[in-house]
Amino acid sequence: MQLVQHHGLRGVNDAYEYCRRVTQHASKTFYWGSLFLPPPKRYAIWAVYAFCRKVDDIVDEAFSGARLGHFSGSPMPLQEIERWRQALIRFYQTGLPDDDPLFQAWAQMLELYPVPLQPALELLDGVEMDLTKKRYTSFEELYLYCYRVAGTVGLLTAPIFGYEDEKALAHAVELGIGLQLTNILRDIGEDAQIGRIYLPLDEIERFGYSEEALMHGVVNDAFRQLLSFQMGRAHDYYQRSLSGIALLHEDSQLAVTVSSVLYRRILDRICLNDFNVFTTRASVPLLTKLSVASAYWFMQQVEITRALPHLA
Repeated sequence: MQLVQHHGLRGVNDAYEYCRRVTQHASKTFYWGSLFLPPPKRYAIWAVYAFCRKVDDIVDEAFSGARLGHFSGSPMPLQEIERWRQALIRFYQTGLPDDDPLFQAWAQMLELYPVPLQPALELLDGVEMDLTKKRYTSFEELYLYCYRVAGTVGLLTAPIFGYEDEKALAHAVELGIGLQLTNILRDIGEDAQIGRIYLPLDEIERFGYSEEALMHGVVNDAFRQLLSFQMGRAHDYYQRSLSGIALLHEDSQLAVTVSSVLYRRILDRICLNDFNVFTTRASVPLLTKLSVASAYWFMQQVEITRALPHLA
């Protein structure tokens, strides 16, 4: 795509600063990992994440009144998603970013990295599912949702991280699935407040739990076993994605590793909170983030040193 070179340096910098603020506010864990990227990649990742956050806000705003019992079910959110869909298609066709700072950042990003359109459109399909679907009967149904809202993010960011082997894309999707499953487990209580359950209904039944118990925030042995099973699935996706990190360009591996490890620590925090995801939000303390980042940075330096030719 040939982009029109009409946006000034100040405009681009302001656009990236806008994306940085959105990212930092919306996901401190993701933002923390991005700091280990070289600046051009870091800015591009912020641009992708800001897009994901902005379209996700459509759902948050649509359901903001649901907790107070007055969600109207208005079709406006669906129209807003369609507006984003058409704006993306038009932008990729013309390269014209207009005055939206998000699209200005994307215009600059696309000059450096071949971020594809299709995963962004599929992400919008996933956001649309949040407006029309409140239950998932099986993991097969849930997987489609997780792919659309998170696996696609792996496909959007892989060209920025850089890779040579196409296998990296499948692993990027696996990491996205692991991240989304973690989000789902962390946010069970918040989602229940607006009448939404992501946990597969057949698995809820299999472990002797119930929708009614979940809606009332009941934490019992059945619930702990149910969540332990879900965590095992998330850990499995994280584990399968590990070999994909090695396929990324070297200057991106530390950032992706730190983000992945810190997100897995959210699962540990859920366990430490005795599986109470209804009144206690699982979050990773700053000291843990610092220790994880320093440990993996040190290991990376050791590997780099080992790879250097021995001097005579």
